Amino acid sequence: MLMLLPAALDRQLREDTGIPHAYYQILAMLSNEPDRAMRMTDLARVVGSTSSRLSHAVASLEQRGWVERQACRSDKRGQIAYLTDAGLAALEAAAPGHVEEVRRLVFDHLTEEDVACLGAITAKLLPTLNQIS
Repeated sequence: MLMLLPAALDRQLREDTGIPHAYYQILAMLSNEPDRAMRMTDLARVVGSTSSRLSHAVASLEQRGWVERQACRSDKRGQIAYLTDAGLAALEAAAPGHVEEVRRLVFDHLTEEDVACLGAITAKLLPTLNQIS
């Protein structure tokens, strides 16, 4: 399941919107931030990417006009990724189909009790996983 679900979500996003799942995750994480901005190192951590892989993905998102990078004011070595209005619009266009696919592949097959159990199991596993990321 750990391999099949991400592959299925990536396939749906690519077919419906042309956006790889990794790019969708980047846009989604930036959209959740108050200023739609995040340090590149922090963004790499939350999307589970290496700095190099994230830099390549953000460069592609910049070419689409969906993300901009700027030097960090407090640390000139660091960079901040900003979600543009066009990037937010792309995310908002992709989200309904993505949410529907998650629902179809996962939640339509689970009872409320199953969902509660899944949440409890996830809560137990996340602290360990967060320590190593």
